[in-house]
Amino acid sequence: MKKIENCPICGNTYFLDFIKVKDFFLSNEEFTIQECKQCQFRFVNPQPETEDLQSYYKSQEYISHSNTKKGLINKIYHIARIYNLAKKYKYIRKYKKNGTLLDIGCGTGEFLRYCKNKHWNVLGIEPDENARQFAQDVYNLNVKPYKDLLLIEDHSFDVITMWHVLEHVQNVNEYLLEIKRLIKHDGLVFIALPNHLSYDAQKYQQYWAAWDVPRHLYHFTPISFKKLIQKYNFTITQIIPMKIDSYYVSLLSEKYKHGKVKYFSAFFNGMKSNCKAKENSNYSSLIYILKNDLK
Repeated sequence: MKKIENCPICGNTYFLDFIKVKDFFLSNEEFTIQECKQCQFRFVNPQPETEDLQSYYKSQEYISHSNTKKGLINKIYHIARIYNLAKKYKYIRKYKKNGTLLDIGCGTGEFLRYCKNKHWNVLGIEPDENARQFAQDVYNLNVKPYKDLLLIEDHSFDVITMWHVLEHVQNVNEYLLEIKRLIKHDGLVFIALPNHLSYDAQKYQQYWAAWDVPRHLYHFTPISFKKLIQKYNFTITQIIPMKIDSYYVSLLSEKYKHGKVKYFSAFFNGMKSNCKAKENSNYSSLIYILKNDLK
């Protein structure tokens, strides 16, 4: 296990234990989420070594890598994904009508495929070999491993997206440096992240599915994310709620807490989370739209 000595956002070295969470999805191992005493950023600490991390994704049930449709929850995920694909594209089209798009952590390539069919020039980055191969073979997409990101010319993309990816990567600062290098001066970055200030996170506590340890290494709020991106001279131009996520996260959380899915409770808690978020904007998941601050 690898111990984090400095907070990735502020560099502070003093952390407090926040909560212990099991990997309900796969290993049943318990991990500690700590909180930085200075900036309140939360992260898994210690974390699995880089070479061990991929083993926590090795399951046919991990949908973004396997594309499985087995089981009712996975079928619900696919229905929600179809809805979300159209919504994500609509958000991008509001700012950019066409151009070059890089999707980092593209999985099996559904969003890339959607944008390619809308005549965007697309490229995907995906560390998982099986997911990458699926995107290449089934959808005929240009998808590369992470190391190839370093070979791309500066300022190549009008839009860069990371849909629920940044919380997975071990070196968030390294990724943001690359994004800063690759985005055009007038380009936009779309990053979707879970938000542990949401009602569903408070409701389910250690059973909240979006902790998803140790695959989710970092746990952001709007405040902590803003502090991080300011280091790279990005500004947040808009924050968009992903309202459907509270229902899906509540479904999984019910399963983790009770050993079975209580569909009515999941729907009720997902709806309640969205209703409460109308007061404080703390939805279960948020899309942050970033622009370059060139000053």
